[in-house]
Amino acid sequence: METKTFADLGLSPKVQAAIAAAGYVAPTPIQAAAIPVAVTGRDVLGIAQTGTGKTASFTLPMITRLETGRARARMPRSLILAPTRELAAQVAQSFEKYGVNHKLSLALLIGGVSMDDQVKKLDRGVDVLIATPGRLLDHFGRGRVMLMGVEILVIDEADRMLDMGFIPDIEKICKLLPPRRQTLFFSATMPPEITRLVNQFLNNPERIEVAKPATTAKTITQRFVYCQNGEDWAKREVLRDMIRDGNVKNAIIFCNRKRDVAVLHKSLTKHGFNAGALHGDMDQTSRMETLDKFRNGEIMLLAASDVAARGLDIPEVSHVFNFDLPWAADDYVHRIGRTGRAGHEGHSISLVSPDDLKFVKDIEKITGETAVWLGEPPSEEDIAGAGKRRRGRGGRGQASGGREKSAKPHRGSEHGRREQKPAADKQPRSHAPSRDSEAPRAHGRGEQPPSPSRQHAQPRREHPQRSAHRNEQPTVDAWTDEPKAPRRAERAPEKRQAAQEQPRSKAPPPQKGGERLGFAENMPAFMRKPARPIKVPGRG
Repeated sequence: METKTFADLGLSPKVQAAIAAAGYVAPTPIQAAAIPVAVTGRDVLGIAQTGTGKTASFTLPMITRLETGRARARMPRSLILAPTRELAAQVAQSFEKYGVNHKLSLALLIGGVSMDDQVKKLDRGVDVLIATPGRLLDHFGRGRVMLMGVEILVIDEADRMLDMGFIPDIEKICKLLPPRRQTLFFSATMPPEITRLVNQFLNNPERIEVAKPATTAKTITQRFVYCQNGEDWAKREVLRDMIRDGNVKNAIIFCNRKRDVAVLHKSLTKHGFNAGALHGDMDQTSRMETLDKFRNGEIMLLAASDVAARGLDIPEVSHVFNFDLPWAADDYVHRIGRTGRAGHEGHSISLVSPDDLKFVKDIEKITGETAVWLGEPPSEEDIAGAGKRRRGRGGRGQASGGREKSAKPHRGSEHGRREQKPAADKQPRSHAPSRDSEAPRAHGRGEQPPSPSRQHAQPRREHPQRSAHRNEQPTVDAWTDEPKAPRRAERAPEKRQAAQEQPRSKAPPPQKGGERLGFAENMPAFMRKPARPIKVPGRG
């Protein structure tokens, strides 16, 4: 295949001048294949791995086609749908960079930003409308935008749309658009649901596939580290050692949950690292500010959830760390695609707990590469026992196969429920006292007497977390990774028993002369005055 230049792709002179000013010389494979087709107005189905330049594959031909014509109020001429706010903002930046020689108007409809400013731009008319599906439907429902004038539709990161549950919104939006339009559809993978969407809304598209779906770039060195102790505090210690000793220029560290991102960020900061956080619970201003600081080098480490895994173009990221292995192997491909971009060398290092070994097998299948381990690899016994226990929300336990049990079993763990026995001081619940018994047992504050349906209940099993504290096993502070002082002892047994032996009773009613007052004696004074006697005719 002969090498092409941007001058061979059918782009306008103004667009070529903007490309030259940006410093680009040769197009990427997806750009060289997709741009000539898109310029002609034909539908395009682009399948390529992340970091291959898909954004420019549709922004450059769109700018060329939008050079003629003018926008009308509330009727955008083109529409780009992106799954996340960050990706939508990045696409807007690409339009500003490549459209520097044009006077195209642009509106960005994303959450976390004032709707009033967005409405003002829509009222003036925009050539390019970039939006997330939810915010676009919100504006459409309020009558602030009309979609019958859209000439070009772009759906970016379609498989991510599927993961985030946006497919119903995409179908609704596509039905609001005019049937005679150009559709540019880009995805890294083609699951059945995406294939159905393509068959429904694209008209005889040109399929352009420059790489096998869900493959990783050859410029990325992938390594795995086995953490026999799967607890988060132990993994954070391993991570800190690797950052100190691994010649890390900058890095993105991925966690599966937003709360884990916050804990990891706090821990890194406490240990003197220059770190920031990026997750879905942050407001849009904070998210964009953090991303800009990371791009500019003000932040060295970025702890992030999968909100940053797709489509973000952060140049020259030297390392990607998977603090948690993703539950879906496709997400692994997108995560490590943040490094090794545009031909640069990148490194990916994944921390693997015993429970995560089953995910390594899925990653090996989708990438077609055997995992390379740093340090001691997992034993055959560890691999054989992988996936036999269910992960809980409270943390990670240890896999079977002779490994030492965690000092703090996580909530929801089958292992914790099975191994933990009732404490010695926990006695089976006795039957409810009969009416002939002396007196019911006094209950503490907020307790209720046992219901008849629970009279024959089994001995209550102790919660693993409480049992761990009762056994005085060491715990680790989530923020500093240092041993945490044991909790303050509960109320002394003798005080608790004394409180239970004193039943709570109401104050006795007022008495008079040792006798209980009746209703009449308990009435106010003005009501106790005798009624005036009735005069009877013929008397006195």
